[in-house]
Amino acid sequence: MEIRVLRYFLEIARENSMTRAADSLHVSQPTLSKQMKELEAELGKKLFRRGSANVTLTDEGMLLRKRAEDILDMVDKTISEFKGLDDITGGEVQIGCAESYHIRYLAQVIKEFKKKYPGFRYHIKSGDTQQVTEKLDRGLFDFAVIVEPPDLSKYNYLTLPEPDTWGVLMRGDSPLADKETIHIDDLIGLPIFCSEQAAKADLPRWCGEKADELDIAGTFTLFYNGSVFVREGLGYMLTFDKLADTDGDSPLCFRPIEPPLETRMYVIWKKYQVFTPIAELLLQQLKTSLSSRQ
Repeated sequence: MEIRVLRYFLEIARENSMTRAADSLHVSQPTLSKQMKELEAELGKKLFRRGSANVTLTDEGMLLRKRAEDILDMVDKTISEFKGLDDITGGEVQIGCAESYHIRYLAQVIKEFKKKYPGFRYHIKSGDTQQVTEKLDRGLFDFAVIVEPPDLSKYNYLTLPEPDTWGVLMRGDSPLADKETIHIDDLIGLPIFCSEQAAKADLPRWCGEKADELDIAGTFTLFYNGSVFVREGLGYMLTFDKLADTDGDSPLCFRPIEPPLETRMYVIWKKYQVFTPIAELLLQQLKTSLSSRQ
């Protein structure tokens, strides 16, 4: 299985058309079709459903698409790393991040770092802790920023200076908006949104067995999508403070929960990881900058 053929396959999957993909790749349509038939023969599976105008992926094709995206991400990252071995003025770093207002500390470090190394480029990809650690484990990320204590058998870590404070995001015209703090009993019987991670770990930490009495109407990986549902009046969101704009004309408001609940954030990287020169320099900057803010 050649890297070039995987790139061809992904372009077809994006375009849903052999003809459009061939134009984009600057190869002939018969050549592209022949490459895909050879790929199907190599894997022993049909990858496409061919229609009169478009092609769609089979279940096997959808599995290959996911694998091919990971493989090509790793290939591109490896090429970038080798290019950066002799270029201490620049290079690329991949960072997976959970959502938090305190990502600002990472932004501040990168701002300082860019002054020294203007050729430095960074790629921030969002997800929950499970998603970003999985990609870190597979070598797709150099660092991850997570919102639960790291597995010390697998990772080294730095702690961000401030914890996140939990509360409830709601519409400003909600009856609960009149309260200064929200207790667990205030939420029972109401539609609640949170992340899957929060439902499994953080809510029991806050309210123990009473967490089972909450109506978890939906879960969201990304905060912004959940906030849109709150804005539309579909429920209340348990989340971190300062993620939503609740000032001025915003229809939303945030109230802290009682008893208070806080979560620390950690920058993690794999033990015994071999970094590119620019990633190693960024790590040293993170250590220096974050320790001075503790």
